[in-house]
Amino acid sequence: MGRVEKKVALITGAARGQGRSHAVRLAEEGADIIAIDICAQIESANHTMSTEEDLRQTELEVEKLDRRIVTIKADVRNRDALNRAVNEAVDELGRLDIVSINAGIASIHPTLAMPEQSWHDVIDINLTGAYNTAAVTIPHIIAGGRGGSVVFTSSALGVTAVQNLAHYAAAKHGMLGLMKTLALELGQHLIRVNAILPTNVDTEMIQNETVRKLFMPHLDKPTRADAEKPDSSYVAANILPIPWVSPVDISNALLFLASDEARYITGISLPVDAGFLLKK
Repeated sequence: MGRVEKKVALITGAARGQGRSHAVRLAEEGADIIAIDICAQIESANHTMSTEEDLRQTELEVEKLDRRIVTIKADVRNRDALNRAVNEAVDELGRLDIVSINAGIASIHPTLAMPEQSWHDVIDINLTGAYNTAAVTIPHIIAGGRGGSVVFTSSALGVTAVQNLAHYAAAKHGMLGLMKTLALELGQHLIRVNAILPTNVDTEMIQNETVRKLFMPHLDKPTRADAEKPDSSYVAANILPIPWVSPVDISNALLFLASDEARYITGISLPVDAGFLLKK
């Protein structure tokens, strides 16, 4: 029997990257999936964003595991639309037990030169979108009367900072305050609320020239191969000699926190950071 057998898990940002990995990993362990993604480009993001084809690929990968999946194209900033879509999906699958609040974007700017729209987009998606997701999903877990698990994808930058990412760090710090408050409020319902703090994860958010230039400004056109060299600043950021972790590493942490193995764990921030935070 799988570790989340017969449960339903909702994941935002599920079309690719960490979100797709989460959907597949939870499905491997028996969960049915509600997969939500905006499937559109946001102009201020310094990375490409998902498409409807990406979300369809997530659907296919879950279906290959003989699990049910409902896919939703929705913007976490639009609470009313998100609420309607979640209500319909939960009605279709019959319950909700696990929520992975994972959707997020990034952009890079010196703080005082940051375009106003970039600030608003990151805060509105990464923090307000996280709150919106919690607000429309948690009532379904409460209504089920079985308890459940809510897991926020924060960041190592939720507890520290680096230059040029003030809006991202502010949102991820705020997410941890939201997580802890919800843990206090929802314990009476046997709903556990936790967060994961990744270091760099091998997804489109970091695999682009803008981020590589942030880490390797001495190179004109830094490549993935440059980042993987033992002496690169990517590797130097972590204690373990790796440039980044894989999406499945975060998915495995999510699976643990969502499963009964973590039934008495709530209100924590779990680093999956290759030792990044010990260097701060």
